[in-house]
Amino acid sequence: MRLCSIASGSSGNCVYVGSDATHLLIDVGISGKRTEEGVASLGLKLSEIDGIFITHEHADHISGLGVLSRKYGIPIYGTAGTIRAIQNTSSLGKIDESLFHCIQADEKIRIKDMTLYPMRTSHDAAEPVAYRVSHDRKKIGIITDLGCYNDYTVACLQDLDVLYLEANHDINMLQVGPYPYYLKQRILGERGHLSNEASGKLLSQLLNDHMQAVVLGHLSKENNLPELAYEAVRMEITMSDTGYKGDDFPIYVAKRSEVSQMIAI
Repeated sequence: MRLCSIASGSSGNCVYVGSDATHLLIDVGISGKRTEEGVASLGLKLSEIDGIFITHEHADHISGLGVLSRKYGIPIYGTAGTIRAIQNTSSLGKIDESLFHCIQADEKIRIKDMTLYPMRTSHDAAEPVAYRVSHDRKKIGIITDLGCYNDYTVACLQDLDVLYLEANHDINMLQVGPYPYYLKQRILGERGHLSNEASGKLLSQLLNDHMQAVVLGHLSKENNLPELAYEAVRMEITMSDTGYKGDDFPIYVAKRSEVSQMIAI
């Protein structure tokens, strides 16, 4: 199984996850052209993509969906609330209703030789989810856009081999930055985004001896830096009482506007 971030951040998100036989995208929040180029850089064609799984309807997760659905007819998977919100997003244009497939949190769905497990997230969207993806006893978690986490979140993400996790902002950079007050409060709230420190605390509860890689994603362009996210998360792991240290696992930061390295397990 393989994972690769095609784009990551407040300006657009798209993650590839696949096996030899199955190829999926999680979100397409970049242009159709950039998505095509990103998939091509992985040695694939968009016509080979078996499905697009949407986490929620915000523009940085769906902006390429209209163009790609009309050009390639790729099946689109999302919760009922997310699908309704997508259909009400006029900027996407007309999307063939037959392409939509409704999924539910906590109910597994199988696509060829891969199984996806949608899980609820706390974010200010209609019916948002994150995904755990498994193939041949290997598990990848892909979770961004959550203002907070709880025991349910931790339980859903146990025993992973690879984790793609939000580290959206440095709290100090956000507080002193240019965003208006209401937006700062939204990001810091329970339906906003995870800070670097919160990301590290969540990660500390998910580490296990067979974790092969951690990818930090969805970094804010205005309120974070890759080096800050990396160091803050490493420090939280080292300071935790889990017995693990920040250097025990490879930690990568997904690139904002270019394809990151492929991670294979």
